[in-house]
Amino acid sequence: MSTSVTYDIIVIGAGPAGQKAAVQGAKAGKHVALIERERGIGGSCVYRGTIPSKTLRESALHLDQLKRAGEALQFTLKPDTQIATLLSRLENVVRAHDSFMSQQLRRNGISLLHGRAHFLSEHIIEMQTVDGARQQLTADTIIIATGSRPRAPKEIPIDHEHILDSDSLLSMMYLPQSLAVLGGGVIACEYGSIFSLLGVEVTLIDRAQYPLQFMDRELVKQFVQSFERQGGRYLGGREITEVRWDNVAHVVTRLSDGTTIKSEKMLVALGRQSNVEDLNLSAAKISVSEKGLIPTNQYCQTDIAHIYAVGDMAVGPALASKAMEEGRRAVRHALNLPVGDAASTIPMGIYTIPEMASIGLDEKSARERYKDPLIGRAKFEEVARAQISGAGHGLLKMVADPEGEHLLGVQVVGDSATELVHIGQLALQSSATIESFIDNIFNFPTYAEAYRIAALDILGQVAKRRAAKAA
Repeated sequence: MSTSVTYDIIVIGAGPAGQKAAVQGAKAGKHVALIERERGIGGSCVYRGTIPSKTLRESALHLDQLKRAGEALQFTLKPDTQIATLLSRLENVVRAHDSFMSQQLRRNGISLLHGRAHFLSEHIIEMQTVDGARQQLTADTIIIATGSRPRAPKEIPIDHEHILDSDSLLSMMYLPQSLAVLGGGVIACEYGSIFSLLGVEVTLIDRAQYPLQFMDRELVKQFVQSFERQGGRYLGGREITEVRWDNVAHVVTRLSDGTTIKSEKMLVALGRQSNVEDLNLSAAKISVSEKGLIPTNQYCQTDIAHIYAVGDMAVGPALASKAMEEGRRAVRHALNLPVGDAASTIPMGIYTIPEMASIGLDEKSARERYKDPLIGRAKFEEVARAQISGAGHGLLKMVADPEGEHLLGVQVVGDSATELVHIGQLALQSSATIESFIDNIFNFPTYAEAYRIAALDILGQVAKRRAAKAA
């Protein structure tokens, strides 16, 4: 056995959370090792999740713009379109991302080690390389950022050919004519709306009456309307009794209400499972919850003070933005550096078509806390930019306190929602007043104009309340 190598910080996993943790540690002057078991860096985010799905999404949006702008040309997608043609930019995107991240790691003096890591004790990690060599490593701080993989329910025979998960979905050779999607979460709704826009007959099936249960109900309603208007179908409140490949041409799905759905392909998107099995966490005296997550405090610190768990390992939505912030936050806490309060205002972006975004309190949460908050709405059909782009089906909601003075949250559905929400994020972090959205001048035409419209809506309601009290 070789001699143990000592670092200040060891990060296990080079996905978004691990990268940001390693860079934060290096920028603080620490000797950092980043262990990744796969050949490339970036994790599922780059190779199987965020980057591939968003690249396909961009292709779908470009094709939709062509169809809408060139109706005279009678543009249609060929029925046997290969998935690879829709992902032609993916290789360049991944290569550019890998190059950028590799340069960043080298520039910051981070030791990138390839191998599988597991705990031997609370302080010792053993890494095994692909050629079988073993190396022991120790550090003052250890960050676990090994990500997650699609959950595979035992009752559904995922074969990665006809019945696929989100990791294998884009391995399909051709666009299917029909696709059944099990689940109502982020991945199910994102892929469902993307394939629907590409002309695939998509059926979303979930136990809940509405998808995306954690999002504002009014936004979700708009999403479902848009999804169904472009040809998709949402079947909520349904239990699945059987899924099978008929060995001929279809995946057959039977539901508890007697409905039978036949589709060329199926996507199983029923949650994700953290990659904890190979870490030998018991050797480090770290427990795992029934859901396979590692319990942590607000700083992502586990029960063992010098070990942190970030990203998909910890409780909360599996979002790359959240994971990055947790990686940074964990290292700053470990090094006794100011952490800041950004964790209280992490934006949530859902890349459905149309996209959705949220930050701060939504209407339901505000009513629970303030009883009678004020809600300002701006429909995109009122916004000149949306009228010009032909993306008039959208909504921005501003949530304010009952006096209509301070912003509590922002929710958006529609074109550019994931960009637009950041105006609300900065406003929340600077405790901006509702009137400040009136006093500021937004470029015209922009989607940002929706903030001014919603703010005026709130101030109009304030005037009515005051008049009612005075009467």
